Amino acid sequence: LLTILGGLQVPTGGAVRIGGADLSALPADSLADFRRETIGFVFQAYNLLPYLTARENVMVPMSPERVSPREKVERADALLATVGLAGKEDRLPSQLSGGENQRVAIARALVHDPPVLLADEPTGNLDSATGEQILDLFSEWHDRGKTVLMVTHNPANLARATRSLRMRDGRVEEDRILRAFHAEPVAV
Repeated sequence: LLTILGGLQVPTGGAVRIGGADLSALPADSLADFRRETIGFVFQAYNLLPYLTARENVMVPMSPERVSPREKVERADALLATVGLAGKEDRLPSQLSGGENQRVAIARALVHDPPVLLADEPTGNLDSATGEQILDLFSEWHDRGKTVLMVTHNPANLARATRSLRMRDGRVEEDRILRAFHAEPVAV
C-alpha cells in the first residue's frame, strides 16, 4: 500500500490521486518531482546511503535549487536534534545503531516538510521511550494538518491513530475511523 501511495509501484487497478494529481498519469520526471515535494518516506530498511553521514543523508531530499547549503545543514541538524541525535551528525550509518539509523531515516523523511508522510514500521527498531517520542513527533506533524500514514504491527500505536486500515493479502480487510480530527486541510 505504501509503495503504491508513494508512486513507487503502479496499482493493478484503479488510480491513486493525491491532491488532485493522478499518480499513474504522471510522466516519470513529474512523478519524481511530485514525490520529492509531496511525500516523505520512512522505509523499514532505512535506505540510508552508507557513504554519507547522518547529516548528509538527511539533506538528500532537499532541492538544490531551492535550499542554500547553509540552510540544508541547519535544517538537517535541527531535525537530527529533534529525533535525539544531536552530536551524531557526522557519523556514518555503520557507526550508528539500528534505532539511530531509523531516526536518521525519520529526519530525512521530514526535512523537506512534506504534506504526506508514509512510514513503514517507524518505531519497530526503537526502544519504547524513543518510540513514544517519535509518535509524539508524528502527532505534532498531524496536528499541523499533515497526513501521516503508518504501517505498524504494534496495537499500542493505534491509540495515536485517527483511522485504521487492516490489510490482509494485499487487500483492505477493515477500515475504521478511530477518532475525529479537525484541522485545516493542507494544499498538496
